[in-house]
Amino acid sequence: MSLLELTIGELLEKEAKAHPDREAVVYPERNLRWTYNQLDELANEAAKGFLSLGIEKDENIAIWADNKPEWILSQFASGKMGAVLVTVNTNYQADELDYLLKQSDTTTLILAESYKGTSYIDILHEICPELKDSEKGDLMSSRLPKLKNIIVISEKNYEGCYTWNEVIEKGQSVSDESLLLQKNRLHYDDVINMQYTSGTTGFPKGVMLSHYNIVNNGKQVAERMNLTAEDRLCIPVPLFHCFGCVMGTLASVSQGATMVMVEQFDAETVLRAVDKEKCTALHGVPTMFIAELNHPQFNQYHLSHLRTGIMAGSNCPIEVMRSVMNKMGISEITIAYGQTESSPVITQTKTDDPIEFKVSTVGKAQPNVEVKIVDPATNEEVPPHTSGELCARGYLVMKGYYNNVEATKNTIDKEGWLHTGGIAMMDEEGYVKITGRIKDIVIRGGENIYPREIEEFLYTHPDVLDVQVIGIPDDTYGEEVMAWIIPKEDAKVTEEEIIEFCKGKISRHKIPKYIKFTEEYPMTASGKVQKFKLRERALEA
Repeated sequence: MSLLELTIGELLEKEAKAHPDREAVVYPERNLRWTYNQLDELANEAAKGFLSLGIEKDENIAIWADNKPEWILSQFASGKMGAVLVTVNTNYQADELDYLLKQSDTTTLILAESYKGTSYIDILHEICPELKDSEKGDLMSSRLPKLKNIIVISEKNYEGCYTWNEVIEKGQSVSDESLLLQKNRLHYDDVINMQYTSGTTGFPKGVMLSHYNIVNNGKQVAERMNLTAEDRLCIPVPLFHCFGCVMGTLASVSQGATMVMVEQFDAETVLRAVDKEKCTALHGVPTMFIAELNHPQFNQYHLSHLRTGIMAGSNCPIEVMRSVMNKMGISEITIAYGQTESSPVITQTKTDDPIEFKVSTVGKAQPNVEVKIVDPATNEEVPPHTSGELCARGYLVMKGYYNNVEATKNTIDKEGWLHTGGIAMMDEEGYVKITGRIKDIVIRGGENIYPREIEEFLYTHPDVLDVQVIGIPDDTYGEEVMAWIIPKEDAKVTEEEIIEFCKGKISRHKIPKYIKFTEEYPMTASGKVQKFKLRERALEA
């Protein structure tokens, strides 16, 4: 299968020429519908708006919002004028946002007013108190000296901030010729997207992805799930993840399919959207499918149009898979595996694979992707059915971590192999089973949680001497976070105090559900904490 040498903007323009009047984007809750032609024109307007603010090619602009229409426009507008779209997790709190904006050298922040009861405006004022006295486009922040433009997705005016519509209006001063000149300066191998992911150091790293990386991954994912221009894909997964903005939006556009958007996941909203819009495809992590299947109104909705989709993020129990295929009718559902560093999908099952393969494996390597399993100690390839680290090579490997040469070198070897940190085995046919992780990542409801990040934060509590964070199995979310804490001498700290300490400082999904106090940890002879023994103790308790 040949690879596309297109920018994100060119991909959209190609589809807008091929299917100008086909619906591209639908927001059922807003009664909003854009054809491919309209989406292309609106993205051009937003690209001109960005240029009117003086935003340059390769400049980093961040977006912090749920799945709003402006998110999609920002993705395609930046893809047309060359600014790198930095995606911000909607759960972020002040410390996390401050770190990301600093580390990424972000010059422009596009944000929603709030999300699930958290005021983004208040958080922004906390880290940028100067905003209230700033001119629009000329923020002078002591903590974030590079940050200049704030764009709020709202009709309401905030001091020092543009509204989205103001930016679009400013863009009218930019000529079509100027935008065309800018488009002609772009190359498909330029970095265009940056997403933050943590490593064992606990500090998130900016994964730099090019047009080439994500345009092709989106296309190959779509082809593996048999998505066509006739399909209507319901996207309830967040756009700040690759699942939303590559396997969702770019996969759809690569085929000229219709995107049916859900702004924030809610099981009934998804069922209603699938029914009303006659969706033929649906994405989600297992917890989303479980919530939909178990919704009291499940039987009131007609899901008979559903055929394909992707389940990813964590392993799917066989009973859930049976229900998704039989009760929801998604007989061709596929399972995908990967990580942000691989744009994201490395392996995927086929639509006609037997159910056993869909629950016990993550499928085979995508076209144009090499996969091997190596012994982590020697880096030698291991025989079939032997556990080792999964490595991938090909067009999908990231350009590197932003401003982090050392971490990039530790992840991509001299031969170009990406070391995923996933423990896997492969059979003679090339089907891959994921059996664990080298690093103790906790995957809660499809969200990667890095223990070191939570440990670093809990160390700042005055009564905590030492802390070890682990994941323990959970029926609803796959895994939950547990913290084992050694308190300082004479400290009288309680579980409630620790949880209260976390609120508003770290994302809700990272706050430990379980807290255990202990006097010591099980150690190896060389003095390393044996986290697996803490996990065993937790399960016994």
